[in-house]
Amino acid sequence: MAKVVVITGSSAGVGRAAAREFAKRGYSVGLIARDQHRLEEAAVEIRGLGVAAVAQSADVADFAALDRAATGIEQELGPIDVWVNNAMATIFAPFDRITPEEFRRGTEVTYLGQVHGTMVALSRMRPRNQGTIVNVGSALAYRAIPLQSVYCGAKFAVRGFTDSLRSELLHDRVNVHLTMVHLPAVNTPQFDWALNKMEKRPQPVPPIFQPEVPARAIVFAAFHHRREVWVGMPTVKTILANRVAPGLLDRLLAKIGYSGQLTREPKPADAPANLFAPVPGPYGAHGRFDGRAKRKSWEFFANRHRTVLAGGAAFAIAALLSKWGRKRTAA
Repeated sequence: MAKVVVITGSSAGVGRAAAREFAKRGYSVGLIARDQHRLEEAAVEIRGLGVAAVAQSADVADFAALDRAATGIEQELGPIDVWVNNAMATIFAPFDRITPEEFRRGTEVTYLGQVHGTMVALSRMRPRNQGTIVNVGSALAYRAIPLQSVYCGAKFAVRGFTDSLRSELLHDRVNVHLTMVHLPAVNTPQFDWALNKMEKRPQPVPPIFQPEVPARAIVFAAFHHRREVWVGMPTVKTILANRVAPGLLDRLLAKIGYSGQLTREPKPADAPANLFAPVPGPYGAHGRFDGRAKRKSWEFFANRHRTVLAGGAAFAIAALLSKWGRKRTAA
């Protein structure tokens, strides 16, 4: 029987790209998101890759609905081996222009959605003493930026929750692996449907990566017991720079944090917002930035093959030292 992966937020964006990557590796795929029509389209796409797929509509902020969706998936596909918490929602706005209801909803989806997903997955994996849970984070889980206080706060919370739970699983000797994948700026539809209270259309902070890059990292994290996987050199630079000079970044982001997230295009008067309800439409993995997005990350390639690269570097250094030693002996 094929192994089973469940991915939340899998009707579009990184989740949909990750579903394809798992399918290419022979996994049966459980798809969870709110928009049933787009989920069915994603399921058809996955079945076209020769594996089984089940679409279950659920809001990750609703624990009971998410639990029912997982039960439906297991009834059709079998026990869940990998669970990917990917669903998210964001708001582009200064904090003082966000209502309490909007802030609560964004937090419920982006933070509690991952908590709920982890609860649902663990309730099934823990009795079997096996499985992997991948929580999708962001460089913004380490370095917050202006205009996204909801999203940044939630991603910080996911990181803290994940670290706490990981220690508990180690204490209890539970053989369920818990990992986080931290993403860079990605070309997804969120920049077309996220609630935007600015006058201009939003954009990912360049450099931008295609969703297949983090999707491959999510699959890698599911197969390898890494504590965290950082995707893309911008993620590495952001996390490390914040450790060294957070105050300097505060001031830098005060100057460029707004303009870096906004295009010059005015926001359409009828711009949709998916915070409280899904936005219908033919959205897929990619957003509108195909012409600017990178298809590969050399940093992630090096991260993925770090053992081989480190061995090669050690061999090269040893060869140079040996050659240097022979020269000294001959002299």
